[in-house]
Amino acid sequence: MSHVLSLTDLQFAWPNQALLLDIPQFSLTRGERLFLKGPSGSGKTTLLALLGGIQLPQQGQLVTNGNTLSSLSAAARDHFRADHMGYLFQQFNLLPFLDITSNVLLPCRFSKRRAARASERYGSLEQAARHLLEQLGLPSSLHSRRADELSIGQQQRVAAARALIGSPELIIADEPTSALDYDSREAFIRLLFAECSGAGASLLFVSHDQSLAPLFDRVVDLAELNRAAGAPACI
Repeated sequence: MSHVLSLTDLQFAWPNQALLLDIPQFSLTRGERLFLKGPSGSGKTTLLALLGGIQLPQQGQLVTNGNTLSSLSAAARDHFRADHMGYLFQQFNLLPFLDITSNVLLPCRFSKRRAARASERYGSLEQAARHLLEQLGLPSSLHSRRADELSIGQQQRVAAARALIGSPELIIADEPTSALDYDSREAFIRLLFAECSGAGASLLFVSHDQSLAPLFDRVVDLAELNRAAGAPACI
């Protein structure tokens, strides 16, 4: 069984703070949909920063798609992240002055690999963006609108298309459904599952909303992973 990411004996603390994360072992299988739960302040966002190579652990090994991130330079980590990871943020982080197609295509400006994969799969980058947006419930009549002209739910779908374009191996979603009601959250997650399956991507979905957990292949509680769970948390 192959893993898209695995970590061993990972430890992390912010400067002049108690140990925040002390995780003996964690892994995510290729194609798996995993729900990582934990209350605010438990270190979820810090763990995502470590998994993406934005932060480096003080101790331990983290391997993502066969690469040990701590062995790469900061620039190489940025390039690796652009090539192999799609991020779906809680606040979506769209560029409000761009139309939604341009927002979706942003990762392809930073990753030739994702641009090539999107073009190969759909014929062109524009067709790739169009397909993802339409599959996620945004018709072509909206594709030329500015991002700040959309509803919260529509912006969420644009952010998901941006994360998925170019078929990155790992999709990381950090509390992306917090602004939606339950029915809208469940519908969105099922659409996200379908697109991840089509791209062969693994999904690491982070949330404190445990009502969504039954939809996933596996549920992990960060407090059960983290030997430092009793330490003061700061994310």
